[in-house]
This record gives sequence, structure tokens and C-alpha cells, in this order.
Amino acid sequence: MSKIKMNEFNGAASGTIEPATLRRDFPIFERKVRGKPLVYLDSAATSQKPRQVIEKMSDFYQRYNANPHRGIDLLSEETTAEYEKAREKVARFVNAGDSKQVVFTKNCTESINLVSYSWARRRLGKGDEILCSLAEHHSNLVPWQMALQDTGAALRYIPLTADGDLDLEKLDGLVNRRTRLVAVTGASNVLGTITELRRIVQAARSVGAMVLLDGAQLVPHSPVDFQALDIDFLAFSGHKMLGPTGVGVLVSRPEIFEEMEPFMGGGGMILDVTLDGSKWIEAPLKFEAGTPPVAEAIGLGAAVDYLEGLGMESVREHEKKLVRYALQVFETIPDFTLYGKLGPERRGATFSFNIGDSRGGIIHPHDAGTYLDTLGIAIRAGHHCAKPLMTHYGVAAMCRASCYLYNTEEEIDCLAEGIEKVRKFFKGV
Repeated sequence: MSKIKMNEFNGAASGTIEPATLRRDFPIFERKVRGKPLVYLDSAATSQKPRQVIEKMSDFYQRYNANPHRGIDLLSEETTAEYEKAREKVARFVNAGDSKQVVFTKNCTESINLVSYSWARRRLGKGDEILCSLAEHHSNLVPWQMALQDTGAALRYIPLTADGDLDLEKLDGLVNRRTRLVAVTGASNVLGTITELRRIVQAARSVGAMVLLDGAQLVPHSPVDFQALDIDFLAFSGHKMLGPTGVGVLVSRPEIFEEMEPFMGGGGMILDVTLDGSKWIEAPLKFEAGTPPVAEAIGLGAAVDYLEGLGMESVREHEKKLVRYALQVFETIPDFTLYGKLGPERRGATFSFNIGDSRGGIIHPHDAGTYLDTLGIAIRAGHHCAKPLMTHYGVAAMCRASCYLYNTEEEIDCLAEGIEKVRKFFKGV
């Protein structure tokens, strides 16, 4: 097994996050971009990785690389043990109850598609409804639209308030006896809004509907308790929570997984195969056909170790501190439009905005993002895989700055200074 002590990291003292110290764990912050220190404000797209995760994955490839659940040799046994240990860590991290409730996928998108194909297509029919929200990422929208084509079911949407919150006052008119599934984001990847899940779950349960939570933007930033939430499916990605790309998670209850058919067929997910048919092994392996993301799952386990060492309450408190500071700074920027008006208790440290131009319009986000890159500041510019939300706000694209546990107030200041330089360059002021 690995000789690396995964709980050795910098940055947490007395329940607080100290980014300046913690950043020593992240090799990427040792480099410069365009000759300037890297200001990375794109963690909603993907987080940076601590060396503990990188070294854990390297250790796997260098010392015991093999295929899990397949061989009887020592390397395969060690790989199986580490792979399943990672599953146990993830189950503990979100309080899934049992590691058999954790399926490893490619990413959050695949996790949601698994539910779309293996659950929705087999249970929905004409007249049935799925309820989403206007704030959904395409990965929690497109799979349901595709399912509707095969089932004849319909999609309905929770609208937004002027502050960018889900308008839950409309729930009573949206949830009804035809509702079979409510699929909502835990936190908006555009507005930062943290969803009030309790009311949504209660409404769904009142009509016997299932609940799927897209936790891609929630699980990395805040404590999440699968059992306490009383939801049916939880999907999230490893790469947004300090882990590697190529691994995602779907959590559900054993009885639900037992009723679902496999998403894909192949090696590793069978109990028996004859020329006349096949029988599946029980979950989670029946949903993990083929060689799984072994190194990636092990890396995700190391990321869980790291986050648990910091404490998710501390991570959340640090981001609330960044939100308070950023909102104060943004108020001082002229010709600046921030989308989503909620305060630190109801939002994550994700900020989507546009910068006004001299004609009363906006400086194109791609232009703004490109200029900020010359200053070493990495943000995201575009529709953020949320085109219906862009339409709602009447824009084609937005700039987005998103923070994580390694970001500082000084970097918020750098962003504000960069925005002012963007204004001067494009407006000639």
C-alpha cells in the first residue's frame, strides 16, 4: 500500500483555512502566467490538485498498477484494496451509509445520464413529468430532454426570483401527482446560489416523486449528508473537489440500485454469461462495466482525505468570508453587473458578471477574459453550459470568477484591478 501519509498537509489551524500556507501543497501555484503570479479563479470549471493527490496517483502507477477485481496476484489484490478503500472514503465523506451505495463513473454528467438511462427510461411514460430549475447546468437538463424523446414525459421548470434564487413559492403549482422526478442543482455554477433543498424534497415526497441532486458545485464546498437530505440520487465529480478528472460519483440507496438495469454491459459487471443471456452482479459493480477509473478513484480518495483533514465546515466558512469581501469590492466597480444577488449564507464563492461598454452594452466576456489572462488572472467566459439561464438574463455570455479554498482576498483585489484595466482598455477611459 501507499507509503504517503495523506493527512500531512498545510493550511488548517484551529478550524480556519490559511490559503497562503495551504497553497504550498499545490504545485501549480509555483508557476507564473504571462510573467505574473497565477491568480486562478476558475475552480467551478475544475479545481487545482494538491501534491498529496498527485503523489498518491503516481504511487499507484509506480508500485502496484493492476486491474481491480480481476486478478489473484498481489498487485491486483493491492489495487482492489485501494480502489475499494477509495469507495469507502467517498461514502463516508457524503454519509452514504454503505460503500455499496457509491458507483464510480466518468464524471457528474455520466452519473446523471446513468439515472436517465437506467431509471428514467424504464419508469417514465406519457403524462409523467420531471421538474428541474431554470438554473441547471446542461448536464442536468440535456439527459432529461433526451429521456423525454424516448418516454413521452414532459419537463417543467422552477423559475428564478429577481435575486437569482429558485422561486420556491411556485412549487405548489409545479409539483403534482404527475411529477415522477425532481432533478435540481445543489449550487448554481453560474449564480453561486445554494438551493434550499428541504422544501424541494418535502414537496417531492408529498406526491411520491424521486429527487436527484446535482452536487457538482455543492459537494466540494460544503458539508453534504446524503442520508439527512433524504434524496434518492446524488451526483458529483472528482475534479471539482481537488481530485483528478475522469472520475465521478453516483450515490443512491441499495433498493433503488437493485431495481435499476445496468447502464453499460461488458466485463466486470456480470454474474454469469451464456450464449442465451447474462446475469448481473449486484451494485455498485453492475454499473462499472470495463476497466474502471482506478488511478482516478484512488486520487479522489486522497482528495477526500485532504478535505476531511481541513474540515468541510472550515472550507465553507472560508468561502463565505470570500463572498462577503467580494460583494463589498464589486459594489465599488463602475459599469459592473453581477448576476445573482444573494449574500454569503445562500451562495458559494462563484461570481458571474459583465462589464459595461461605452455604448450602453457590455464588453464581450471573451474579450474581457482574454485581457485578464494577460494579467495572469484565469476566469471563465461563455455561457457556462447554462444557455437557458443566459437567455433568462438576456445575454449571450458572462464572465465568471469562481473561488475555492486556496483563494485569497488579495486575489479578489487583483480581479477588481484587472476589471478596471479592462474597462480602460476597451472603453478608452
